[in-house]
Amino acid sequence: MKAVPFTFNLNSPDFVPSEFDNHIQRRLSAMKGQFLDEAAYEALLNAANPLLYEVYELQRPVQPGELQHGISIVHPGKVGSEYHMTKGHFHEVLETGEVYYCLKGQGYMVMETPEGEWAVEALSPGRVLYVLPRWAHRSVNVSPDEDLITFFIYPGNAGHDYGTIEQQGFRKLIVEQEGQPAVVDNPRWERTAVP
Repeated sequence: MKAVPFTFNLNSPDFVPSEFDNHIQRRLSAMKGQFLDEAAYEALLNAANPLLYEVYELQRPVQPGELQHGISIVHPGKVGSEYHMTKGHFHEVLETGEVYYCLKGQGYMVMETPEGEWAVEALSPGRVLYVLPRWAHRSVNVSPDEDLITFFIYPGNAGHDYGTIEQQGFRKLIVEQEGQPAVVDNPRWERTAVP
């Protein structure tokens, strides 16, 4: 981590930062229980275990006043009729927001609160999304052949709570219906205690 102000480049077409501290790769095997079509999940896992998404982090100290930031790249594809997506998370410090700036591709951000509100917002190049505090969020790539790439930034001490989503899922799913993305209820969603 640098102790002085710094810059980095996000060059088209892949927008991988010219400098980064951590590179996370999430394959299908890391998403067990997150896709609705379990048979399609198992078949694809046994055949290929594809790379669903990557995160390039520029890490900062885990403390108030700092800003964690980086690039998220969700690769195109589907599991059954459901598009590739990130694991999704609440923040450990629930009362923190996050900003996403879409650089490439077409997708959606699926969001919800512990109290039951939900929202789905489109992502496309040049669009900025502010995710309010208390809202879990997941990126979904609906492009058939292009990465969904976003720049993200959030408070340094926010942390990630993946466990809640792993247990209950999101209320809404993005699936392909008649060749188009559609928002549908998740029949397996279960409410747990409010964090």
